[in-house]
Amino acid sequence: MSMATLTIDELKSQARRLRDAMAGSGTPVTHSAALELVAKSHGLRDWNTLSALAARSDNAEIAPVAVGAVVTGEYLGQRFQGRVLSLTRLSQSSYYEITLHFDEPVDVVTFDSFSAFRQRVNATIDGKGVSPRHTSNGRPHLVLDL
Repeated sequence: MSMATLTIDELKSQARRLRDAMAGSGTPVTHSAALELVAKSHGLRDWNTLSALAARSDNAEIAPVAVGAVVTGEYLGQRFQGRVLSLTRLSQSSYYEITLHFDEPVDVVTFDSFSAFRQRVNATIDGKGVSPRHTSNGRPHLVLDL
């Protein structure tokens, strides 16, 4: 079942079933806690985000990350952890322009005798968090761990 087909009533019903199942196994939870757990099970931050998504009447694609999120991944073959500073959908395409600030600068040069560190980068990603641009060895410039 995709998010486009889930209604708020169906999501609340999922939360009621979850609450009943947990109470039956000796771990009672409140209804609000069950709503939060349902949101997490759909891969979203919280119930407010999930209910807003379910209330949408369009089938627009959901952004792969949110501004302010802490993300990990690879940039030019180097592992990183950082924060999303901005995310903008590129017109009607399924691509996004993303700006990341790495916790620690990443050396983007593979030569031993030369270094070039980057801490803030801009890139284009698709809905899966992967850059459509590739290095000469065929690896995407940016891959987010989603």
